[in-house]
Amino acid sequence: MKRKNAQVFLVIPARKAVGLTSVALGLVRTLQRLGVEAGFVKPIAEETPDRSGYFARQIFQMQVPEALLLQATAERIAANQTSELLEEIVGLCMKAGEAADVLVIEGLHADESHSFISQINVDIARSLNAEVIVVADASLDSAFADLRFAIGQFLNSGCKVAGVVFNKAAEEFDGADAQRRLGKTRLWGVVHDNPILRAPRTLDVAQHLGAEVVAPGEIGVRRVIQTVIAARSVAQFIPGLRPGTLVITSGDRDDIILAAALAASRGIQLAGLLLAHGSRIAPQVMELAAPAFNTGLPVLRTADDSFSIARQIGRISSAVPSDDMARMNDVLDNVAEHLDTTAISASFCLPEHTKLSPPAFRYQLIQKARAAKKRIVLPEGEEPRTVRAAVICEQKGIAHCVLLGKREVIESVAASQGVTLPAGLEILDPDLIRQRYVEPMVELRKAKGLTPQSALAQLEDAVVLGTMMLAVDDVDGLVSGAVHTTASTVRPALQLIKTAPGSSIVSSVFFMLMPDQVLVYGDCAINPAPNAEQLAEIAKQSADSAAAFGIVPKVAMISYSTGTSGTGEDVEKVRQATEIAQQRYPGLTLDGPLQYDAASVADVGRQKAPNSKVAGQATVFVFPDLNTGNTTYKAVQRSANVVSVGPMLQGLRKPVNDLSRGALVDDIVFTIALTAIQAMTDEAT
Repeated sequence: MKRKNAQVFLVIPARKAVGLTSVALGLVRTLQRLGVEAGFVKPIAEETPDRSGYFARQIFQMQVPEALLLQATAERIAANQTSELLEEIVGLCMKAGEAADVLVIEGLHADESHSFISQINVDIARSLNAEVIVVADASLDSAFADLRFAIGQFLNSGCKVAGVVFNKAAEEFDGADAQRRLGKTRLWGVVHDNPILRAPRTLDVAQHLGAEVVAPGEIGVRRVIQTVIAARSVAQFIPGLRPGTLVITSGDRDDIILAAALAASRGIQLAGLLLAHGSRIAPQVMELAAPAFNTGLPVLRTADDSFSIARQIGRISSAVPSDDMARMNDVLDNVAEHLDTTAISASFCLPEHTKLSPPAFRYQLIQKARAAKKRIVLPEGEEPRTVRAAVICEQKGIAHCVLLGKREVIESVAASQGVTLPAGLEILDPDLIRQRYVEPMVELRKAKGLTPQSALAQLEDAVVLGTMMLAVDDVDGLVSGAVHTTASTVRPALQLIKTAPGSSIVSSVFFMLMPDQVLVYGDCAINPAPNAEQLAEIAKQSADSAAAFGIVPKVAMISYSTGTSGTGEDVEKVRQATEIAQQRYPGLTLDGPLQYDAASVADVGRQKAPNSKVAGQATVFVFPDLNTGNTTYKAVQRSANVVSVGPMLQGLRKPVNDLSRGALVDDIVFTIALTAIQAMTDEAT
């Protein structure tokens, strides 16, 4: 291996079907969240193509060597070629771990038809001096007996067992009792079973049944959480019409088909409609139901009877299909959430890295937000993505969210998405609280001659109302923009929150999650044409934002010219801004003007700016104007398929953040987390 102190962990099963791949790759995700450069390999695969290696390549963008096939391995062992086989396995593992601090090896699954598997796992551990992690199925009564046998095999062979992971655990599983029963062997985590993560796509069901796709709808996105056979009356059937329900019925049950269509038209995302007995929907009914199909409702047909269909669906493999990246990512997140990072970190000593990886950034973001314990108002409280994001934040303890809106509307939005509102999620009706902010708003805007009547009228806008809640410290931060423009979010903040002490300008940054590190881009959303002094202040604000989120700030003032090589009004502005920033903020590592390649590529930086402390290693990129910044961030985001988090506003007295109107639920969650951390940072300063 490239690094002498690289460590190797071999993940092996206590018995078959323990969820070995999920845990092994979940461990990789956990290591990445800890800022560890992790490698992965499965040296011997039971099938081709190798699912584990495929997921590692696709999800983690790793260079994973191709696995040896189990059948070929068995033949070589039978031919007394075990030594040569182990040499090849070691070579594969060394290749996978060349650039890693920690290498995770997925061992072989237990298989009674191949008696050599247990010994091969032991041989791999001994050959690579690997520490062993044993995965057990917590749902089985034999879990501890399975563990004792597996652990004993490795200990008796002189191998070190680093830890144990219990998978598929029920909510009532007692981790403390498990650790006591394990004795000296450390418990690395208890991964609780989540039925939703086992839910196949409607596409998977169609393929398993060999069903005809009558109307595809969102067949590749929707998931089958439950199946309902429509054998009773509509009144008895209606309670089963929930998000994720696959309705199994006959084509002549017009009442059932129309009830399902009505539910779909009202926003309930059914998994699909499955017609049994090869039946068809009558043309008249099809015409009435057509709007439902336009909502994305998949319709399937098969010749089998309803109960046969239900039995077949129950036999669908729980393994994640290789083309279902969304589900696999959710599975890995679930594993990573339940692994004990303290126990894992105690198992290795690693060199410090100056780069902050995207997984480490996201993990630290959530952990810091949890520690902040802030109250964040969401003025767009009736918007579906916002509701889901608020639920996630409440469930994960990221922030205490306050939704502005009518409770009945929000409950209806949640129900249509199959989301249960947590008891702690706060919902405030704007009509009931608006009056209390009239007087404080008049006081804040008295210099502008604001009257109570005008204040009340302005407070009809939920964003203005939320901003006033922030202004009087009823909340710690605000996130908006899923349906409002940037101006609608920023203008009330400038009027009511105003700039922070020492700031004369409000700017923004995006956190760009590049493949191997997180970079900061500013200003890409607010200031069209900042002057030299404003550009210097944006540089300082962006550097402070980077530092607040664990990124070591090395600021590059971007231009079309590096150093003194170019002339012109635009490059001169950047040169002046650099000088101003260096004078005002002497402790800041900053240089410019720098071309983007000189700032980001080490070889180019050494050539164009050999004496620079920033060239080739910049982490914060300050663009000369909005045209350049916005274009660059979107070009990088779209062309390189890079996730961007933001924009995060800087320079306000209290945190207000704007969303893209195309924001995904995860985008909103991360923006809420950013806002919570900003609130904590503002308090500290």
